[in-house]
Amino acid sequence: MPDHPDDRRAHALIGRVVDRRGFLGQSFRGLAGIGLAGLLADDLLASTPRGPDEAGSAAWIPGRGMTHVPARAKRVLQVFCPGAASHLDLWEHKPELDRRHGEPLPGEEDFLSFQGKNGNLMRSPWPFARRGESGKAISSLLPHMARHVDDIAFVHSMTSKTNTHGPGCVFMNTGHDTEGFPATGSWLSYALGRENEDLPAYVSLPDIRGEPPNGKANWSNGFLPARHQAIVLADHQPIRNLERPEGISAAEEDATLDYLGLLNARHAEARPGDEELQARIAAYELAGRMQVSAPEVSDLASEPSSIHRLYGTDDPNPLKAAYARNCLLARRLLERGVRCVNLYCASRASGVDGLLNWDAHRTLKPDYERHAPIFDQPTAALLSDLKARGLMDETLVLWTTEFGRMPTHQQGTTGRDHNPDGFTCWMMGAGVKGGTSFGATDPFGRRAEVDPVTVWDFYATVLQLLGFDHTRLTYYHNGLDRRLTDVHGNVLKAILA
Repeated sequence: MPDHPDDRRAHALIGRVVDRRGFLGQSFRGLAGIGLAGLLADDLLASTPRGPDEAGSAAWIPGRGMTHVPARAKRVLQVFCPGAASHLDLWEHKPELDRRHGEPLPGEEDFLSFQGKNGNLMRSPWPFARRGESGKAISSLLPHMARHVDDIAFVHSMTSKTNTHGPGCVFMNTGHDTEGFPATGSWLSYALGRENEDLPAYVSLPDIRGEPPNGKANWSNGFLPARHQAIVLADHQPIRNLERPEGISAAEEDATLDYLGLLNARHAEARPGDEELQARIAAYELAGRMQVSAPEVSDLASEPSSIHRLYGTDDPNPLKAAYARNCLLARRLLERGVRCVNLYCASRASGVDGLLNWDAHRTLKPDYERHAPIFDQPTAALLSDLKARGLMDETLVLWTTEFGRMPTHQQGTTGRDHNPDGFTCWMMGAGVKGGTSFGATDPFGRRAEVDPVTVWDFYATVLQLLGFDHTRLTYYHNGLDRRLTDVHGNVLKAILA
């Protein structure tokens, strides 16, 4: 009998002539590992922190954890409320709107908006109250979120290029109002790479009520390599095919995967430069690793009962409980190194306006009294939990929606029509000056009047906090150096700490 351990192992394998799969798997294990290491080299390098690019743009290499300037944030949580959540009923108090309730909007008495003619000015059905040391006025609809006003930088002068939900959602998520462009999270995946090789860099958590307007275009990789597209997870959408089929042993599965790895490596080596192929191979290999990591990260039952109470995961309202579980899942993903998490609260439009999202055309009061409680406690709990765990120091939180609502009611209704000319988004967390309000709409909330802000300005600021000069984070496509901020964008320095 052979004396060396490797010789004894080989002899034992040869003796198992009946188990051809086992023989092939063991024979190719070493070669497959070499091939796999080559394929994953960039991703492994991406998990290694690098210093900022001090020598200029030529020294910066995407996907390796490098930044242009020192970064304040390492990861992004983006909470998106589809349907155009009303700035006038949530975040920006307008005393003049209260005083002039029932009067025509001066200068726009016959204005035709998205769904037609507007009626008179309509005050918010809910009182605003000043909260926190900053004295920020916030709607009584959001008692839990009100506790965080001193940590939030509100941008009250946002503007959009479109008043249509689908293009508006895509514009807010990609910086372009047409499909085919990379989402913010895809840009971060491209720029920074993965921090945890067992989890994706970019995850999207759609609401239990469905996908947002324009669906997957909101988290698409666009023209970036396919590996930068978001992985879609949700508590209500368990990952399929994680369990090994009955009749297949662990050894057989390992041998099969090793042999498949070898075939993939050989196939890729014969086709250098085929990014789609390499992205697909990497995606399948990531899926294999997620068979171990995904069940752990999605195991909400491992959280203590106090956390479940904080978020409201067992709330009798099934929509609130489902969103709360997604909020808790978002925290678990972020603390395990996912670069960007998109968390959606509400979904697409439906046959009844305002039923599935914040698009309150006809009945603002009952619609928002249905949506706000779903959003308020779980989102506030997520922010509190991030702070308590020290994660907020390196996490940038964004709250976004596609546009705002009119200060008037739609003619013949008690709802508000679309308003792309002035609305609110906000930031919180790493590098953000909390307790501030930047810009403002006019006294009625109709148009951005003080320091108007574009989506490109908003994301130029986001990238700055993540350590990137938005003019230098580019990808060459169809003869152009494409950017998240297109050819626009100015950093909002007033909201930086």
